[in-house]
Amino acid sequence: MTIDTIGSATSAASGRPAERAPVSSDAAAQGAARAPATAVETAAAVRAPAAAPSLEQVSEAVSQLNKSVQAKSQGLEFSIDSDSKRTVVKVVDQTTKEVLRQIPTPEALEIAKSLEAKSSTGLLIQQTA
Repeated sequence: MTIDTIGSATSAASGRPAERAPVSSDAAAQGAARAPATAVETAAAVRAPAAAPSLEQVSEAVSQLNKSVQAKSQGLEFSIDSDSKRTVVKVVDQTTKEVLRQIPTPEALEIAKSLEAKSSTGLLIQQTA
């Protein structure tokens, strides 16, 4: 077995160099137009994310989402759980107004609240003998 470079590879059947697929001019132009990232660009890309938005900013964003035409046509409702301060998305049937799906589920929200309340002990179940 021999190892050849790509340029010297031959087709086993014909004994001549293997043909390569032509490179489109679009692909060549895109590769040539992009220069490597500078050290400053690289450092900016890995910099820590910006501070988390305030509760007021999140509430305003949720309000705008609920007003959007696309959300109404799809039956989506956005809200923030008052206890856990987590974003909640509900899929609602437009005719019956029944909640078809909620993310995170009510059970998951209850578990999160329980974990936060009992963070010092780490218990999910509170039992007394």
